[in-house]
Amino acid sequence: MNTHSDITKRFLLSAKHQEIQALHHLSLNCKTVKAVKDIIHQLQKERGISNVYLGSKAELFAENRLKQIIASEESEQHLRSLLKSLYLGRMDNGQSMRLLGSITFALQGMDHLPNLREKIHQQQLSPLESTNAYCRLIAGLLDVIFEAADVASDPKITRLLVALFNFMQGKEFAGQERAWGAIGFSESHFDSDLCERISSLTESQTHCFETFIKFADSEELSMWDIQQKNEISAQISQLRHMICGLASGQACSQELSEVWYDIATKRIDAMQKIEEHLTERLTEQANERIKQAEEELRNHKLLLDSLNNSAPHNDAPVTMLFDTTVRGLHGVDVNQNTITETGNMSVHKSFYDLIRGQAQHIQDMSNELAAAKEALSEQKVIDRAKLLLMQHMKITEQQAFKELRSTAMEQNVRIADLAQRIVSRMNQ
Repeated sequence: MNTHSDITKRFLLSAKHQEIQALHHLSLNCKTVKAVKDIIHQLQKERGISNVYLGSKAELFAENRLKQIIASEESEQHLRSLLKSLYLGRMDNGQSMRLLGSITFALQGMDHLPNLREKIHQQQLSPLESTNAYCRLIAGLLDVIFEAADVASDPKITRLLVALFNFMQGKEFAGQERAWGAIGFSESHFDSDLCERISSLTESQTHCFETFIKFADSEELSMWDIQQKNEISAQISQLRHMICGLASGQACSQELSEVWYDIATKRIDAMQKIEEHLTERLTEQANERIKQAEEELRNHKLLLDSLNNSAPHNDAPVTMLFDTTVRGLHGVDVNQNTITETGNMSVHKSFYDLIRGQAQHIQDMSNELAAAKEALSEQKVIDRAKLLLMQHMKITEQQAFKELRSTAMEQNVRIADLAQRIVSRMNQ
């Protein structure tokens, strides 16, 4: 008789269908990530140019700024069009509420970009106010990347998203460093507070790139290593050293703002190439995983068809009830050896192997996923600890991170572990 119920077989196939559907959703999110990455890059350039423009009282970069606004607007329109086609076609699109919420928040910020640009054109904002506005918008867009990584269900793709998020966050800190440096050079002086901000941003970059290195592949690591050893990195280090020497407020040449912006931009543009590599790999990996899952589904169906056409067996089937490798009575040792077959049970066993194989596949994915998402969980707790320190100590975000980093070094603990302690203590 047939001991495998129709509903059991249907659930087996349904689980694989759900995996494929989740991968399709993930593929859509990867397309979003690429478009968000592009608009962030353009806004980072626009922010730096706007700082020089404002700091020089509109004497520098006026034409550059107008050209960059056009480039930013093109990326923005592409992102808006993509988001509309991917997520608003039907309401049951299976996407995370948090991801859609983060997209909504970022779009609201972009809605008010024309107003920000007009205020900059009219010289109604200081370089600091302009920088903060752009930073808030970029932070909102980075949250979209974070949520896309946090809701990802495939471990390999999640690792890529974690690497990309941390690299983009590090690149954003590099962009903020460019912005602060542009403010100082365009206004012809630095002070201790501005120098401390730039130093803190350098430390923040280091932290992000360290996490990126943990999740990147050999090709990306090679690209990053080459970039770290090139002439641009050496020039950035020299200019950072110069800025530290100007901490007491000595005057410097305003023309250095263009030099600083050009060198910092070349460094950031080189980072863009690594971002491109990561997003291309994301797309390739998503497509490959969909093909792989669809092939597995076809194989499942073929095996089930063969089982349906097989002659019935009267012998006891291999099932979870007598598989000693399956968790059962507490305190009883689990036999790691494969279950022994008796008689003619090949049909029974092939179906059970299929079920066990799928269960193991899901478990393996869960284990890999947990390891990949640990970095995201740590980032969440670090961000929470920074916010609590900012509120409690009345300090900036950069100062909060510097406090975390220095305290962690003094106590010889990981930043994430220290952050968790702070969150737990302050929430009591």
